[in-house]
Amino acid sequence: MSDASGVATLLPPAAPRKSSLGDVNSAVTHSRFARYPLILLLLACVVVALPASAEWKEKVLYSFQGGTTDGSVPAGGVVFDPQGDLYGATTAGGPESCTPIGYECGTAFELMPPTQKGGAWTETLIYQFQGEGSKDGSVPTSGLIFDAAGNLYGVTAYGGTGDCVLLGIKAGCGTVYELSPPTQQGGAWTETILYSFQGGNDGYFPWGNLVLDKHGNLYGATQFGGGKGTTCNAIYGGQCGTVFELSPPKQQGGAWTEKVLHRFVGIGNGQRIGDGANPNGGLVLDAEGAVYGTTYIGGYNCPNSGGEGCGIGFRLAKKGGRWTETVLHRFAHEPSDGQNPSAGLTSDTKNNLYGTTLTGGPNGGGGTIFRLTPPSRKSGLWTETILYGFTGKGDGLDIGSPISFDSQGNLYGTALDSGGTYWGTVFRVKPPKGNKGPWSFSLLYGFTGPPDGAQPGASLVFDKAHNLYGTTTQGGSGTNCTHGCGTLFEVKK
Repeated sequence: MSDASGVATLLPPAAPRKSSLGDVNSAVTHSRFARYPLILLLLACVVVALPASAEWKEKVLYSFQGGTTDGSVPAGGVVFDPQGDLYGATTAGGPESCTPIGYECGTAFELMPPTQKGGAWTETLIYQFQGEGSKDGSVPTSGLIFDAAGNLYGVTAYGGTGDCVLLGIKAGCGTVYELSPPTQQGGAWTETILYSFQGGNDGYFPWGNLVLDKHGNLYGATQFGGGKGTTCNAIYGGQCGTVFELSPPKQQGGAWTEKVLHRFVGIGNGQRIGDGANPNGGLVLDAEGAVYGTTYIGGYNCPNSGGEGCGIGFRLAKKGGRWTETVLHRFAHEPSDGQNPSAGLTSDTKNNLYGTTLTGGPNGGGGTIFRLTPPSRKSGLWTETILYGFTGKGDGLDIGSPISFDSQGNLYGTALDSGGTYWGTVFRVKPPKGNKGPWSFSLLYGFTGPPDGAQPGASLVFDKAHNLYGTTTQGGSGTNCTHGCGTLFEVKK
């Protein structure tokens, strides 16, 4: 896939002291102009600071400051622990020790709520990544997930022991890491690299949140590598990505084992129907151990895809000791369908799958919320339903987040932009009564730009009072980034 901003955006994300529109410190969120690597192109339109939706109210709980003392550009949203603290990772900020050009390596953070009502949230950097020079990861491209013991897991796009070279610079091929909590209160968290990708058949450039099964295995995706496909960005080797499983050691102190479940081929040879390419992470597991996800490109050679395809939804199931892929849906672009799913999936109790597409759809191409329904019979086909098509005229544009459910079956998410009114939105769609008729859309909040927060691109989480929490990749009061270094926000009624 080509990048409208040119070759400069294909470099590893440097972190100059101040950023500008489209520069490398604006890392790791999707836009309709750039999927990878790790670049966020802010839309160059004039954003009018109109009053936000009055339905819910937003509050910035923390503004990242960037530089060497704090993180910037949160990646992948946040997760609660049982005490109500929030954890996440940032793409940039922290040590400037990554590759010879000296870009920031990224951080993992904890945010603790105030002890008294009305007080400030408190941030602690629980880890600062050191980069491939220390055989450590760099540039986190996912949020964090917990296991039952309180350990955290995530991925970095670069770093590790792999010999991947990007435009002549050794950057590493990415890692899967674990952060273990301190054994004593006030102590340091311990990082362990569980796996360093080598950039060949095993994968390169891991992306998106991991998922943990009941046996302690981790599942994720790499955007590139895998040894198959030739059309998936020559800068990253052309190969189209993988889905992998990482299994814990059988004996304490042993090594984790990586197994590639599927290597994507891409659309291939100009064919109309093909495999996916560049999987998104954020996978879903069913009760039988099958794995579900989406790819950003591949599938149909649909209009406006540049020959790369509009993306697919897929299922991986183990049969006779081998994993087999089934394509559930090939996205086909507007006006009938969405294009380029750029986030993971979410499932309900009936095994329906829900997700978003960055663009396409029936109402102007602003993106979609879709549902994939399993067949009523084993030999049948999955059915896609567009639950909402964004107009890009204030409701949302460039939908880059997964979907979150509440207890009533309502869906929530974020949009990177709105189409000229806001610097991104928070939205809800409600199912129709009796499951008949259209889903109803509500704009819960429209971001008005720095210092309010700008361009949210990750999933939302609920607290016990059903308030929503999320991150923006830009905005806030941070002065080391021209448009702010990102925020943690709360949205509530």
